[in-house]
Amino acid sequence: MPFELLIGLRYLKAKRKSTFISIITFISTAGVALGVMALIVVLAVMTGFERDLQNKILGTNAHIVVIGSGGAMNNYRPVMAQLQQLPGVQAATPFIYNQVMLSTGRLVSGVVLRGIEPSTDRLVTRLSHTIVQGSMDGLEPQPGAGHDPGILIGRELARHLNLSVGDRINVVSPIGTITPLGMLPKLQPFRVAGIFNTGMFEYDSTLAYVSLDQAQKFFDLGDTVTGIQLRVTDVYGTPPLVRRINRLFGPELYARDWMQMNKNILFALKTEKVVMFIILTLIVLVAAFGIASTLFMVVMEKARDIAILKAMGARSLSIMKIFVLEGLIIGVVGTALGVLSGLLIAHNLEPIIDFVQKVTGKNFFNKDIYYLDHFPSQVVASDVLMISVTAVVISFVATLYPAWQASRMLPAEALRYE
Repeated sequence: MPFELLIGLRYLKAKRKSTFISIITFISTAGVALGVMALIVVLAVMTGFERDLQNKILGTNAHIVVIGSGGAMNNYRPVMAQLQQLPGVQAATPFIYNQVMLSTGRLVSGVVLRGIEPSTDRLVTRLSHTIVQGSMDGLEPQPGAGHDPGILIGRELARHLNLSVGDRINVVSPIGTITPLGMLPKLQPFRVAGIFNTGMFEYDSTLAYVSLDQAQKFFDLGDTVTGIQLRVTDVYGTPPLVRRINRLFGPELYARDWMQMNKNILFALKTEKVVMFIILTLIVLVAAFGIASTLFMVVMEKARDIAILKAMGARSLSIMKIFVLEGLIIGVVGTALGVLSGLLIAHNLEPIIDFVQKVTGKNFFNKDIYYLDHFPSQVVASDVLMISVTAVVISFVATLYPAWQASRMLPAEALRYE
């Protein structure tokens, strides 16, 4: 063992006359551990919320959407076949997108109506997995049900309109037919074939689905669609594929990925995560001041030892190493304790929250309000590594000035009053 490390470890041991310094050392170590633990837990929660939101977005939306620049897409089948041949594309499905009103009795609600192919949509989106009542198979007219085509609506929309599976609902299009009396809106009855729950209020209250052919008939679109949805292999590698599609088809088609369509909320989450990392790093920074204070007091107490070491031939660099290693040990131990406690809390956060809520009698996390069936917490190895390296680096920087002051100490000055 290098003598610098040996002496640094011995200086960390408590003596009767240096009990106060040992207490400051303990507080500094606890401060580093607390900061690292807070960073790991908070970033794990924010990552969990971010991943949960992404799963909900991708539950009803495709990874990439290709639409016609002039509105409707005419020859969509050859285009869809060509898109499916691109590397990284797993599946494709056509869709129609338009705004309508749903009415039942005196209740009315404006929604976005999507026409989909149930057989291919299952391969692209997770809509079929979000259905809590009924099924996608009921989108086509069923025998004995009045021959009305089916419609899928969200759980919040069903609550607002007081509907359940099998109920009848009218779909009203603002673009109707021109008559001598003026423009008359088009109205067609549909039967509720299923109710879905994506976990996002915006989707569950404003989206409705019908079969593609029914949407084409209702909007008088013929054999055209609004666009094509794609499922890709790499969810986070969509930007290069989007650029390739835009170059391939030129101005006729326009492709966008899920990150572009939801960039505002994703940017907000990313910014919030960075800001929280910066704010919580201040805890580690405060602990680093504690490390610096500890080293200053140790240097003052060990002035005689430093002078004797220098008189015996120890170099200034060796003296500096002693105190750098002492402060670095405090930072590394605090970081290790913080990582262990942070991982333990992050992996057991939901039971901990349930226990605190039971003890205090307060509901800090209402699952009905936040549309979550569990408290999301996901630890990312890169985040833990970044936090650990940041804490150790801050601890190392905090040791430099006290260690440098110790290395500049002259033996004659230190021993003058001994």
